[in-house]
Amino acid sequence: MTWSLHFLGVGAAHAVELGSSSAVLERDGKPMLLIDCGPDTLDRYQAAYGEPPRALYITHTHMDHVGGLERLFFRLWFDEHLRGQTKLFLQAGLMPWLQGRVADYPNVLAEGGVNFWEAFRLLPCSRGFWLDGCWFDVFATRHHMPGTSFGIALAGSFAYTGDTRPVPEMLERYAGSTEVIAHDCGLAGNPSHTGIDDIEREYPEHLCSRLRLYHYGSVEDGEALAARGYTIAAAGARIALAAPMPPRADAG
Repeated sequence: MTWSLHFLGVGAAHAVELGSSSAVLERDGKPMLLIDCGPDTLDRYQAAYGEPPRALYITHTHMDHVGGLERLFFRLWFDEHLRGQTKLFLQAGLMPWLQGRVADYPNVLAEGGVNFWEAFRLLPCSRGFWLDGCWFDVFATRHHMPGTSFGIALAGSFAYTGDTRPVPEMLERYAGSTEVIAHDCGLAGNPSHTGIDDIEREYPEHLCSRLRLYHYGSVEDGEALAARGYTIAAAGARIALAAPMPPRADAG
């Protein structure tokens, strides 16, 4: 069995040429879980796999990470074979924010009679969730207000931070072994995002060596990060992953 992380987009919110940051966990070349769904993500996913996602995890509710959900609603709702089948996982504390962002508009269809979430199988979680026999850990990150952003990890395989400031204590706990770590990073940090100087100041070498940087501001910024010795993720790239460890006894 082979595992990989397929980056559909790697750009910061303004870097439209790099695509909205999102990735797909693949098992034996087939999509297992989409992480985030920005304005262009559905098109990129459809082009890669020929169908809409069957499982989706949302890291946080900024529009460059959830702006494609309305289009996905229409894609799912108007196909009776897909309606209500796509699992949408998110940390339970994000539910009010996501509701306000994408699902609170009155009469999502002009004809009425439809609730937004009827097109999905909505699965709020707290510590993590099960999918296809695997346990995914969910962990808090640092992006704007506390409690509004959450990364995801599959023990032994990978961690994906979503948008964040440095979170060394979380990565030591959830990706402290051999996991590939997909991490928000630009050339310069700010109160909501990690910069390369933050990485070098706050992360030990055993974490830095496993970082795959995304959410940078331009092709040139990516090249500058690579010139400093780091591995960047590129839109369309697939990164090989180790097989996940068996779920812990306390999972679920």
